Amino acid sequence: MSRFLIFILLLATCTSFAFASDPSPLQDFCVTDPKSPVFVNGVVCKDPKGVQADDFLFRGLHLMGNTSNNVGSAVTPVTVAELPGLNTFGISMARIDFAPMGINPPHTHPRATEILTVIEGRILVGFVTSNPENRLITKVLEKGDVFVFPEGLIHFQKNLDHGYALALAALSSQNPGVITIANAVFGSNPDIPTDVLAKAFQTDINVVNQIQSKF
Repeated sequence: MSRFLIFILLLATCTSFAFASDPSPLQDFCVTDPKSPVFVNGVVCKDPKGVQADDFLFRGLHLMGNTSNNVGSAVTPVTVAELPGLNTFGISMARIDFAPMGINPPHTHPRATEILTVIEGRILVGFVTSNPENRLITKVLEKGDVFVFPEGLIHFQKNLDHGYALALAALSSQNPGVITIANAVFGSNPDIPTDVLAKAFQTDINVVNQIQSKF
């Protein structure tokens, strides 16, 4: 019986690792087929015989994003949607541009861990641990510093300087997803009932209405 229990524990451990991130490829590559009508958990592959070098190429990451918005940042993603050759490889990346004092507002990636490298500027970063502790872990990063955000946790970045800042992020999924907290809570479609938000945030319904109007 003890050997059987050990076997079950080992099997459960291996299974948890197997499903901890994107599935491993079973062939050299699986370039996405955007014309396929089939819907699967992931993206359908196109015929390898039709694959070209451009399927593995993304151009433009050297270009600065437009930071003229309310938060003062721009994210240029390179996921499987932009680079078909990433399919099944379990990786993606993004360029993050910051206007002076701009922020990348609190958000989460439901399917990926993120590792961020500062290319230019001085950036305040942080993430919040899960309930019930909700501990804020934060650090000021300089050029060349690297910081990791655990999968699924709310995190943010802020440019501390009066010049532009730049960071590059790598993520452990071809499709990490992003949920910007303020947009999701106050800008959902349809709206979350105001009385629910008022009670959750311990504030007045009129305050909730005012915030929702901005999204």
